[in-house]
Amino acid sequence: MTKTNNNRRRQFFRSLGGHGPIQRPPWTGDDFTERCVRCAACIDACPEQVLFHGGGGYPEIRFKHEGCTLCRACVDACDEPVFDIRRNAFPWRARIEAHCLALADIHCQSCQDACEWHAIAFPPQLGRPPKPRLNLEACTGCGACQAQCPNHAITMTSEEMAHAE
Repeated sequence: MTKTNNNRRRQFFRSLGGHGPIQRPPWTGDDFTERCVRCAACIDACPEQVLFHGGGGYPEIRFKHEGCTLCRACVDACDEPVFDIRRNAFPWRARIEAHCLALADIHCQSCQDACEWHAIAFPPQLGRPPKPRLNLEACTGCGACQAQCPNHAITMTSEEMAHAE
């Protein structure tokens, strides 16, 4: 069985367990597991500590406490041809889910405060708290908004899915 088939199979079983797709470091593609030697240099170099050892020892990115600042420390630390900074850093963008506090008329702007790319704005509304407005063109998928959301109402979704909604 090829690595690509193994990755698809692993993802299928992850989805059965309620887990989302495996998220890899920035500027990596579908061939990441074929190129990565699992040396952990990128994990050790990450100042935000958003890179972790994942399945099979391959690096994964998780936005639990911080987002990725796109500082390129992971790129600089890697001796293998794994990263390609000519591509978008991530193949996903933020999506604000229905259980967002601001959508329930509770004043919260944590995601806007965390987003250094100004992809999330809260235009004023008369007589009620502002609602979030997401600019997908400005969103890098860095996960800073997801890490700071107190209600876990932000998910990262592929660009194709985000534009379809």
